[in-house]
Amino acid sequence: MGTRYFLALFLILLVLGFEVQGDPVTQQEETASPAVLTKVQESLLGYWDRAKAAAHNLYKKTYLPAMDEKIRDIYSKSTAAVTTYAGIFTDQVISLLKGEH
Repeated sequence: MGTRYFLALFLILLVLGFEVQGDPVTQQEETASPAVLTKVQESLLGYWDRAKAAAHNLYKKTYLPAMDEKIRDIYSKSTAAVTTYAGIFTDQVISLLKGEH
């Protein structure tokens, strides 16, 4: 499954690379481009702000202090475990690269 995602990402980056190297833009198209980009940016920021507001309102409606405490506890325990195992993994990789047995 991971190979499919890697292949899809590679193809997307390849297409974007060819788009960047594509035909040179004329002077007239360059002046029109910032206006279009500004409109797209404003539109995306508007969608983002509305989605953020909706998520915040949903969070306020469903906020449970007991559940919040449980989530914080699970988060702290899991980050501690991940940090520990990441340190062990890093030590193993370093020892393999150094050639120590």
